[in-house]
Amino acid sequence: MANGTDRLACSFRREFIKTASALAAAGLAGIDLRRAAAAVEPPPETTRLRLIAVPAICLAPQYVAESLLRAEGFTDIEYMKLDLTTSVGQGPIASGRADLSLDSAGDIVNDIDHCAPVVTLGGVHLGCYELFGNERIRAIRDLKGKTVAIDGLGGPQHLFLSTMTAYVGLDPRNDINWVVRTSEEAMQVFIDGKADAFLGFPPHPQELRARKLGHVVVNTGTDNPWSQYYCCMLIGNRDFVEKNPIATKRAMRAIFKAADLCAQQPERAARLMVERGFAKRYDFALETLKDVRYNAWRTYDPNNTIRFHALRLHEVGMIKTAPEKIVAKGTDWRFLNELKKELKA
Repeated sequence: MANGTDRLACSFRREFIKTASALAAAGLAGIDLRRAAAAVEPPPETTRLRLIAVPAICLAPQYVAESLLRAEGFTDIEYMKLDLTTSVGQGPIASGRADLSLDSAGDIVNDIDHCAPVVTLGGVHLGCYELFGNERIRAIRDLKGKTVAIDGLGGPQHLFLSTMTAYVGLDPRNDINWVVRTSEEAMQVFIDGKADAFLGFPPHPQELRARKLGHVVVNTGTDNPWSQYYCCMLIGNRDFVEKNPIATKRAMRAIFKAADLCAQQPERAARLMVERGFAKRYDFALETLKDVRYNAWRTYDPNNTIRFHALRLHEVGMIKTAPEKIVAKGTDWRFLNELKKELKA
């Protein structure tokens, strides 16, 4: 009869075979099966994983990761549909109604400042935000005294654009006239000429370009310094991460592999997005997946992104916590560092 060690080793081997077989069945070409299951890890502490679904194509990795998540041992995968008007610190991750999600860097910094129980686990991609302006707006500094349409004070658009304006010496609290609507309505306010600028994330920039409305003032995927920092990062509920470290790492591995898939096979990922109801138009999804830099999760320092946004927001008094404390209390790069070594090209 096998001893305890032998039984455990057999269990690990069975888990590895199960994971590799599931990945093969998923048909995700380009994913290295030799690296499946991270050289045979124990199974996740929980087989349930709750993610967030918001109307933003750029969060594609967590949407196309479902087959990879199942291969990692998650059998109960839930996508919680959410709009973009949730108050700071009250979102599903902070409240524990969801476990992991991609989120905007400025949003994350703001949540940490408000002592929300979230932890930043890694950067995922660069370059989803684009600032559109009318003929009066040619640079960020031109926003002084102008009207900008956003989806909510303290929301992703407001915080990211506050970082941008603070970087060029404007005070977002006093120098900008904010018009608050839902995300779709905010874009329409800009289209109707009732706002001078609009900061959009996919599919909004794709729609504005297709309709030849406004012009791009800043593209965070190509314009410095924004192209040097993550726009969206992976966060987790702190209690979930602390109680389920194996599940957390497995889920992160699936999402990062999905990011690779988005970069390497954008057509396939775009089809999956549409088929699963996470995108309405294939052409907008494909344009997003080709433009957004999903291959950046290995190469950029997420610490720099958190510090950059925290510094800008702290300078203008929009957060109270010093940047170094934001980093100390709201980040955990252990799993990311392990996965960078494990999944390196």
